[in-house]
Amino acid sequence: MASSALSNLMLAIHEKKTSSVDLYRPLRNYITFTYSEREAQLLEDDLETLNQLRSDVERVPDPSPSARRDLLISYYKALCLVETRFPISPEKHHVNAVSFLWHDTFKQKHKATQQNIHLEKAAVLFNLGATYSQIGLGHDRTTVDGRRQASHAFIGAAGAFAYLGDNESTKASIGQSSTTVDVSVECVGMLERLMLAQAQECVFENTIAKGSTPGVSAKIARQVGIYYEEALAALTAPPLKDHFEKGWISHVQLKAALFYSEACYRYGMELHEKEEIAEEIARLRSGSSRLAEAKKSSRGAPAQLIEAMNKLEASINCNLDRAVKENDRVYLMRVPSPASLSPLPTFSMVKPMNMTEILDASKEKMFAILVPDSSAKALSRYTEMVDDVIRTQAERLQQASELTRVRLKEMDLPDSILAVDGHSTLPADLREDVEAVQVSGGPASLEAELQQLRDLKRVNQELLVHTEELLQKEATEDTQFRSQFGTRWTRPQSSTLTKNLQDRLNRFAANLKQAGESDVKIERSVRENSALMSILDRRPIESAIPSLAKPMMSLDATEDAIVGTLKQSLRQLENLGAQRAGLEDMLKEMKRKDDILPKLMTITGSYEDMFRKEISKYDHICEDISQNIEVQEQLLRQIQAQNEEFSTVFNLEDYKASREKCYNQIQAAISKYREIKENVNEGLKFYVTLQDAITNVKQQCSDFVMTRSIQCREMIEDVQRQMSGLSFQDRRNSGPYPSVHQPTATSSPPPQETHNPSHPHPQAPYYRPPEQLSRPGYSIPPYGPPPPYHTPHGQAPPQPYPPQAPQQQQQQQQPYPSWQQGSYYDPQGQQPRPPYTAPNPYLHPPQPQPPHQGSGYYRH
Repeated sequence: MASSALSNLMLAIHEKKTSSVDLYRPLRNYITFTYSEREAQLLEDDLETLNQLRSDVERVPDPSPSARRDLLISYYKALCLVETRFPISPEKHHVNAVSFLWHDTFKQKHKATQQNIHLEKAAVLFNLGATYSQIGLGHDRTTVDGRRQASHAFIGAAGAFAYLGDNESTKASIGQSSTTVDVSVECVGMLERLMLAQAQECVFENTIAKGSTPGVSAKIARQVGIYYEEALAALTAPPLKDHFEKGWISHVQLKAALFYSEACYRYGMELHEKEEIAEEIARLRSGSSRLAEAKKSSRGAPAQLIEAMNKLEASINCNLDRAVKENDRVYLMRVPSPASLSPLPTFSMVKPMNMTEILDASKEKMFAILVPDSSAKALSRYTEMVDDVIRTQAERLQQASELTRVRLKEMDLPDSILAVDGHSTLPADLREDVEAVQVSGGPASLEAELQQLRDLKRVNQELLVHTEELLQKEATEDTQFRSQFGTRWTRPQSSTLTKNLQDRLNRFAANLKQAGESDVKIERSVRENSALMSILDRRPIESAIPSLAKPMMSLDATEDAIVGTLKQSLRQLENLGAQRAGLEDMLKEMKRKDDILPKLMTITGSYEDMFRKEISKYDHICEDISQNIEVQEQLLRQIQAQNEEFSTVFNLEDYKASREKCYNQIQAAISKYREIKENVNEGLKFYVTLQDAITNVKQQCSDFVMTRSIQCREMIEDVQRQMSGLSFQDRRNSGPYPSVHQPTATSSPPPQETHNPSHPHPQAPYYRPPEQLSRPGYSIPPYGPPPPYHTPHGQAPPQPYPPQAPQQQQQQQQPYPSWQQGSYYDPQGQQPRPPYTAPNPYLHPPQPQPPHQGSGYYRH
């Protein structure tokens, strides 16, 4: 830039000085006198902390400005808590032994002493702003990041001075015989402008470093100059006119002139690019004149600042000479006078930091238990009054909103207006149902789910056929051996042992057949209702709703005007609703900020007078609410008249009938889709469950076939030994068949035999040769009593197999008890237990129905 490198000279504020004050003893005495010694003991730590903070503020500032800043913030929060609990004043029953003395930072000989907390708080805020300015001055402003940090610190200083001016300056000067100028509203306002000027100046320097356009740079530079001009105006007016040294005034005056001329220089560069030579010449002359005038009063100014002004003046004159020559030779434009020029454009990049949250003491715990009883009761009463006002007004607002909703629904607004523009809408509940259908896949997905039913049915059929083939093959082999060996083949027939399995397989087959009939009915229902359900595939679904068209014939063509007027009224009604929401928020926000506790703790008069004054703050919002409701009533009557005209012109009744018909069609399609979808899901669940059941039975059949195969080999060996004349005299205590010694590697062990209470009498064990041991893991169950061809010595002959009488048959051990006693065995012929947790129509054939009734497991 022309001057920034040389003009980087800024100001920082020194802190105010004070004298020592003991806060511990006076405050403790007040607690003891007003409350009790117990509260004083409980608050010992808080009192010592407060006194230590005051002592730290009194001493020489910390080497670290950041630590000093944090100390001042903590002490200010503590002072806010002290203010609401300890009335510091000369009055008898207040804290009257505390006085705060502070010196003026710009004239150390000036000092002020006050017996209230406002001067103390004002001085602490002033020192906080001064500390922020020192932090900003301490950053390295030769780098982009350093200038950014410095700008942020100067913004913090401006925020502290602004907060001081808004909250404490006036309080510190009211009713007091002495105060210092540095904490006056005028002085802190000037310091706020000065800090903003320096923050904006840092932004300007970064803008130049980044190579921004001349137009942008000119706007930012001009705002720097304006901030300096505002500070200069305050410095040259009472009460600051004779309070500051001339060096301050000279610095601010030269900075204001420098950045005005800088803006003219940058703006002239932009004008030159646009070939607006005449205005460029006028702007450059204005900037040069301002610099020359400022240099006349620059005595005592820093040489660095004078050098920056000289360098900028040289740059301006160079561009001015070039522009004048070009205008004289080429453009020949008339140069306007500087007074006729419009103000230079500005752009502020900074604003005071919001100190409200930084200085908020509401979350601090110091002196939390200390609240005067009278103040607490008065505060509770006032809070009830405020709550009553807010509750009454909130109910009025809610009733007004509900009235609007009901009246508009009665007039079918704004749906009918939206229909004219082709933006028809569904009722909220119906739209939710349609969205749920579309999310689940819609009618278009039903064909894929039907194919899943077909595939699952085929898998179950194949699994059932394979299981039946296993039993059939075993029965065929048993018949062949029985034919071959005749009476020597004494084991029970396969049909006797597999009756329960065959019955279950037959029931599965019947279930599959019945399920297939249900599947056919589902597919027929999908075909028959596809046209009805196709509306659910429309996206968006609103495209299926008929639109409200203009009348075919019109005599005066006023339809558009009628619609436009009604739309405008509806927008006004919507704005009133938004205004009501804002009014309710304003009430809540006002209540949140309505803290009268400090006033209650110091008031000596009547609480009622104070309550009336404080509660009147809500009157203007209550009036706004009443006006809002009144305007809404008038507007609703106007909308009703406009809607009647609209309904007549657009034949709204016919449209409502067609729209309601469409709604009913959509609802019917949803109902039918849900019915079919539920049936399909029931079928899918049935086939999956049935597949598990068939797989379970198939495993039982495989175990049975494997066991029968092993026993078949053993019986063949036994029969062959009989035919060869082998002796069986050593089998007195064994069964007729030997146990398995070497099962094949691929076979799995048969199910473990479990105790069956229905067969209390154990049978004689099978024959086991003494020279062989049984294979662990196999326990071949008996088929029944010993065969008739051998009776152990000393035992009664066994009963013939099968038993002759049914009652005797039930008392005897059932054939093949091992696989019957497993978890999948059901002696009553029921279906397998889990996963069949509930009866399913697929698994239980329906009872015979009269001819006129339908059958199946789904709703059709």
